[in-house]
Amino acid sequence: MATDDERQQIQAAVDGELRLLDPAVRASDELVTALLDPEFFEFGTSGRRWDRESILEATGSVSVHPEHPVQVTKMAGTLLAPGVVHLTYHADHQGRRVNRSSLWRRHPEAGWRLYFHQGTLSDA
Repeated sequence: MATDDERQQIQAAVDGELRLLDPAVRASDELVTALLDPEFFEFGTSGRRWDRESILEATGSVSVHPEHPVQVTKMAGTLLAPGVVHLTYHADHQGRRVNRSSLWRRHPEAGWRLYFHQGTLSDA
């Protein structure tokens, strides 16, 4: 059974992940930068490898509007080590379903930041 501290760490990662899906956050380079680890990288659904700079270029052009938010289901988190959380979930956006996996790590000064992310298209 998870301790209160473990649950709090997992919740902090969940909160960060959900903020990154918020259209208002995605529209702000400053807010996205605050949530991405300087060493961040991602393998996108296209197979492309993204880094922090390329994500910042793309987030402003991605059209996620408040009237069509990303629907998140089956969010689950596991504390891998103190300050390292693995999240998995399903994301649905306008008929496109993606299985997602993220690694979050806590920085003493900056708080929780996304270190790694992967999205895989799914039909289920």
